[in-house]
Amino acid sequence: MSAPLRLMAVHAHPDDESSKGAATMARYVREGVEVLVCTLTGGERGSVLNPKMDRPEIVANIAAVRKAEMDHAREILGVQQRFMGFVDSGLPENEDEKLPEGCFGVQKLEDAAAPLVAAVRDFRPHVIITYDDDGGYPHPDHIMTNKVSVEAFEAAGDPDRYPDAGDPWQPLKLYYQMGFTKERFEALHEAMTSRGLGSPYADWIARWEDRPAKWPVTTRVPCGDYFQIRDEALMAHATQIDPESWWFVCPRELQQEIWPTEDYHLARSLVDTELPEDDLFAGIHAEDVSPACH
Repeated sequence: MSAPLRLMAVHAHPDDESSKGAATMARYVREGVEVLVCTLTGGERGSVLNPKMDRPEIVANIAAVRKAEMDHAREILGVQQRFMGFVDSGLPENEDEKLPEGCFGVQKLEDAAAPLVAAVRDFRPHVIITYDDDGGYPHPDHIMTNKVSVEAFEAAGDPDRYPDAGDPWQPLKLYYQMGFTKERFEALHEAMTSRGLGSPYADWIARWEDRPAKWPVTTRVPCGDYFQIRDEALMAHATQIDPESWWFVCPRELQQEIWPTEDYHLARSLVDTELPEDDLFAGIHAEDVSPACH
């Protein structure tokens, strides 16, 4: 193609890009695709989950620390990255707990989507990846991320909507990330137990017993060769990722053997494509690609 393909990944917090679709992005970057991560909040209310990083000077400067971690992960993945400027909502302890005033999760949809619409029109992605309408898990920022991603996909090409957000651009495909599925965890759990390894996945599998799959996997992107880059990007988020946690219990070689893909659901498509797919850009042809404005 005369112009590079462009992929936008929309995430709620710093670290989400490294735990969801990171190997996919690393692969496409190294194949010449331009990739932009849009991070909607700064992750200011995220807990310090790595005991070695739970220190007063870290906690006191968590916003700056998380931005620095994001910059490190961005370099490892090879992607571009922009913060959309909203404040982390935090994770409520129960359904009755109100979200903090002014946070991302309480924004009006039009206000929350406007920066992303502007980013879409500037970067001009052909494909957008984000979370499903449950947010992947029910964090208010993840659920809102789905809402603004769908809004941006549907509005960015309409000149009558968000008229101050730049020249219209219509993305061609929208995907939901499906990396945390019962099917995947069962396969890894069986592989580890059959080899006499302790599996961390039993609790994850149990969570899916009463939760049928809502969105079928339509697209499996082979990217096992990039799992090391994914893991390095994850560890760049040192306040969030403990190197001794369950993230890294399953040997990388076993993951590459048993489940060497990252998986997606094709939620919207304006091009003809045949399911199942193994490429997020399936169905996109040279005439669909034009240079970016950024």
